[in-house]
Amino acid sequence: MSLSFAGEKLHALPEGALWWPAQEVLVVSDLHLGKSERIARRSGQLLPPYETIETLAKLKAVLHAYRPRVVVSLGDSFDDLPAANDLEDPVREQLLHLQDERRWIWIEGNHDAGPPPFAGEVHGIWTHGPLTFRHIADPAATAEISGHFHPKATLHARGRAITRPAFLVDGQRIVMPAFGVYTGGLRSSDVTLSALMASDATAVLTGATPCQIPMPR
Repeated sequence: MSLSFAGEKLHALPEGALWWPAQEVLVVSDLHLGKSERIARRSGQLLPPYETIETLAKLKAVLHAYRPRVVVSLGDSFDDLPAANDLEDPVREQLLHLQDERRWIWIEGNHDAGPPPFAGEVHGIWTHGPLTFRHIADPAATAEISGHFHPKATLHARGRAITRPAFLVDGQRIVMPAFGVYTGGLRSSDVTLSALMASDATAVLTGATPCQIPMPR
């Protein structure tokens, strides 16, 4: 799905990544790698430890398809920093391989404030050209791309309600869906997102055929 934003042409991809072709920049948000390990460590609840493998496989496919020069991970890349340190060696090697020969920007999130034990640059906020990248949206900002809220939106069609992770878009900001496969989501109708986004905001539902609709409120 093509988007015109801050004078730039961006593409909201079916997988939930954002592609900026003019700059060869790929943006993902909220990978939450190591989530099952963090839950087990903190609560003793055991979950199948597959979310990191599945998320990295999904990321690998997108990187192979678009071959970006720069990757921006918009925070909460890891479910917490101990989870980043405790990734198993094969997973760690896969992530390092994905970083090879490209610039990698880690934006600090509320789950992973601080530098992760991987290559790349760590920023609280990163500006490139006209666009600013941060983890949590600043209501006063312009030309901003952020994550954090894991937005979802519902499309009602032919008597069915279809809910998917979604990009939320208005003239000043894009809030990206979570890319991680074990992440929940916040409906676009939640007061937090309704208050953040302009009245003419749209939602781009992810999936095989991305669909852009007025943002449900």
